[in-house]
Amino acid sequence: MKAPNPDNSSAATGSLNKKDTSWSGRFNEPVAALVKKYTASVYFDQRLAAFDIQGSIAHAQMLGAQNIISMDDVIAIEKGLSEILQEIEAGQFEWLLDLEDVHLNIEKRLTDKIGDAGKRLHTGRSRNDQVATDVRLWLRVTSDQVIAGLKKLQISLLDLAEVNFDTVMPGFTHLQVAQPVTFGHHLLAYVEMLKRDVERFTDGRHRINRLPLGAAALAGTSYLINREMVAKTLGFEGVCENSLDAVSDRDFAIEFTFAASLVMTHLSRLSEELILWSSPRFAFVDIADRFCTGSSIMPQKKNPDVPELVRGKTGRVYGHLTALLTLMKGQPLAYNKDNQEDKEPLFDTADTLLVTLEIYADMMRGITVNKENMRQAAFEGFATATDLADYLVKKGMPFRDAHEVVALAVRHAVDEKVDLSELPLATLQQFAPQITDDVFAVLTLEGSLQSRNHIGGTAPAQVKAAIARARKVLG
Repeated sequence: MKAPNPDNSSAATGSLNKKDTSWSGRFNEPVAALVKKYTASVYFDQRLAAFDIQGSIAHAQMLGAQNIISMDDVIAIEKGLSEILQEIEAGQFEWLLDLEDVHLNIEKRLTDKIGDAGKRLHTGRSRNDQVATDVRLWLRVTSDQVIAGLKKLQISLLDLAEVNFDTVMPGFTHLQVAQPVTFGHHLLAYVEMLKRDVERFTDGRHRINRLPLGAAALAGTSYLINREMVAKTLGFEGVCENSLDAVSDRDFAIEFTFAASLVMTHLSRLSEELILWSSPRFAFVDIADRFCTGSSIMPQKKNPDVPELVRGKTGRVYGHLTALLTLMKGQPLAYNKDNQEDKEPLFDTADTLLVTLEIYADMMRGITVNKENMRQAAFEGFATATDLADYLVKKGMPFRDAHEVVALAVRHAVDEKVDLSELPLATLQQFAPQITDDVFAVLTLEGSLQSRNHIGGTAPAQVKAAIARARKVLG
């Protein structure tokens, strides 16, 4: 595919060849060369070419069925557009800056190939409803790719969780040791986040999947078109029912970018944990070498570059969301040239998200878990203190009183530099006479885990059950 070259077009001389434009008859002087470069979108909207052709063929078929153009014209248009798509896919299509965008480049090439029939293709439509249709067609496919990527990452997380369903680690609040959990349970939290992400993209796809074509510039068209026929041909669930909204709506792009931002939020959180866990201070996990780099000066370094970049690229996607929201906030109805600025942030959001999901799914398969370090860390911070409080409640003590008793016992253990489970029974009974020797089963890490044996709990049996449920949903 040949990209437009500003120095190899009439832009270089500042001239405007009127026969190469669709609108130049109104003007007394050519567009300035710099303005031409500034306003053109063909540099980036080329990626819509296949969808533009798909929409144009469906539009032509409808025009023929409605006797607006002849069936001979329809046949010529279909043949010409199919040949143009082959040229584009083979990289043989010459994109011209003078023609501004993907739509006019294809239309001009079609007219060159088939003559007046090509000029009739634009009957009953505008570039306003045409581009809105193209973007929705592209975004529909892209949403499906994102959903597939999310599910692939979920499977990678489930695989790692399954072999660590009973691997003990400290659960944290405020990044302080709180209670024992299993590593499998921790990973399942991210599976749940990604499940909601799948639901958001699936739900958003329904709003994407509405046909704007037929709204024309803003008010509809005087031709007796059949929008429902075009919608059915292109696989849309329905049509946009207000012509003004159809051409000016970019909610679907904003919603996609918002959903993408949430995915990146979730992966940024996991990235932060992987960065911490892979540091020598934690040494919970090791990330496969293929996802890391070294230092140019410190030979011992192994830097978690992929998680760090995911964390950084999250801000990039946030920026695109802010850009799109800002783009739309001041626009009166209907279409404005501002909307040309929707594509680059949307395209980059999709590109960033898709490659992040792909590399993350592979990276999670390259995680090695240091189970012993995780277990030893769970002994720090009196992780079973809440279990002791629960034990006293079951012995009849009000929870607030039990909370105070355990706090005093923890303070004593801190002074003695031992864990609660290492305090002698007689010492524990000084804080609460109700305590008997069965308390030590409660104070073990395994005892703490087993006691949380309910749906959503961290007991190994519940982790295995949650993994099974998730796999069933994923198919």
